[in-house]
Amino acid sequence: PVSSPSLTFEERIKPTKMIGFRKPFSKLLIGSLKSLKKREVRLKSSFSGTNSGPLLRHDHPSHGITVLTLNRPQQRNALSLELLETLGAELDDIKVHQKELRTVVICANGPVFSSGHDLKQMLSPQHSNENSYSQLFKLCSQVMVKLQEIPQPVIAAVDGVATAAGCQLVATCDLAVASPESRFATPGVNIGLFCSTPAVALARVVNRKTAMDMLLTGRMVEASEAHRIGLISHIDEHPQQKAMQLAKDIAQRSSIAINIGKQAFYEQVGATTIQEAYECASDAMVKGMLTADAHEGISAFLSKRDPEWKQE
Repeated sequence: PVSSPSLTFEERIKPTKMIGFRKPFSKLLIGSLKSLKKREVRLKSSFSGTNSGPLLRHDHPSHGITVLTLNRPQQRNALSLELLETLGAELDDIKVHQKELRTVVICANGPVFSSGHDLKQMLSPQHSNENSYSQLFKLCSQVMVKLQEIPQPVIAAVDGVATAAGCQLVATCDLAVASPESRFATPGVNIGLFCSTPAVALARVVNRKTAMDMLLTGRMVEASEAHRIGLISHIDEHPQQKAMQLAKDIAQRSSIAINIGKQAFYEQVGATTIQEAYECASDAMVKGMLTADAHEGISAFLSKRDPEWKQE
């Protein structure tokens, strides 16, 4: 889903009242409308050259959901330096507006979700040097880290092929929905460049032998296998619609609870020992119990009523 260019930012934000909110969502957005407008101006100025429109489209359909659409269809949505910079800046803004923007959906325009890095750009005279390569891979790694560091859950909606850094992007998202026809691969070995950075994300969502199989052979993985090995979380005929349903469902929960939980999840997964993992998780449980939403949620459950989240 992408925003119609004929609509203003204000017109695309319709008043929405959700269960558990103390005031309509539209009022929360109005409070930071000026800063969100700056983001729209920045994205509109980031054009892709041969494609019509910005490199990255964004929309706020309702319920505190932000939809980011990769928009380089003619380049198979390759992650160019400019697109990565724009995506990174957008994630920074989303992190700041965690009370208004509750979940993030990443999708793509065209039949390819993302083919990975922009190989033509990498071999161009301007970028074909060690400093440029270092800058590119460092920036890409920073964007992947941001996806898991922002408090909002990020859902990939894949309807096509995701390879190399595109597969890395899918593996990095908190959830991933794909159509039955979608396929995934880390095929760098086929062009003489092992997918070492995509391997970081891949090895953290599938078992090591499966990850190495994908990395060493560069073979395409069908959606059914991707689901079985844990690369994606859902298969659906309409991945964007399913991703939006998941995003709306998550957005109705306490954002502070989800923020604390997401951070703790990745911290404990990265712990070196099970003791450290439990210490991290226990600290998160204590932090969560001290929030107003935990008390409200428990009280509502015991009283058999709907909770009224305070988001604090």
